[in-house]
Amino acid sequence: MASSAEAGLALSGRWAVVTGASRGIGRAVAQRLVTAGARVLMVARGEAALRAAAAEVGGTALAADVADAGAGDRLAARVHDSAGGAPDILVNAAGAFDLAPVDRIAPDMFNRQVATNLIGPFLMMRAFLPGMKARGSGHILTLGSVAGRVALPGNGAYGASKAGVHGLHAVLDLELRGTGVRSTLIEPAATDTPLWDAVDRAAVPDLPDRALMLDADAVADAVVWALTRPPATAVRTIALERA
Repeated sequence: MASSAEAGLALSGRWAVVTGASRGIGRAVAQRLVTAGARVLMVARGEAALRAAAAEVGGTALAADVADAGAGDRLAARVHDSAGGAPDILVNAAGAFDLAPVDRIAPDMFNRQVATNLIGPFLMMRAFLPGMKARGSGHILTLGSVAGRVALPGNGAYGASKAGVHGLHAVLDLELRGTGVRSTLIEPAATDTPLWDAVDRAAVPDLPDRALMLDADAVADAVVWALTRPPATAVRTIALERA
């Protein structure tokens, strides 16, 4: 992984948009990018929590629901005003997570996870890709999941959304070759974040112990490592597991 000094030199002055930035992996990524010298626009739905996180991290809070097309367009306009164009870096880290057997998944649960985990990243890509491609540089990094490539019980909705992310990234990666814009998909194994707080572990007793999961900082380190590779190096996918 890159040292702090290397990351600082590479990201100094860069504009970054991080979604899901009020907590968990998104917040950890925002913190790492600020430390590395980037100017970070932190995005999440809950304005109060986001503003508190931005004040602690040193980023700028932009409250928005990335899964809402109209809100996404307004967010893109605000980002363009702040950054003077498309950001140098987009990190899609917003996520929703619920567990249930397929026959017990409520339609609104399924829709919420697909909207947050798949439609949100798509809308952010669509908002900022034209500017990145016109400039000939940029990096889109999306947080997928091991559930997007490995079938796991209870993950019908979550796994479907993350498998969609995997497919979206694969197509995007092909389309970006030769444009100067890079795309990276990071697929972590179970990571200890607040998404697990609402899970009824008694109802799903075979879940992994949170103490044995990856932590958000480990995922954030992988993000910064991918972002700080030389321009001619493409880091297409990273699969992260607890050693």
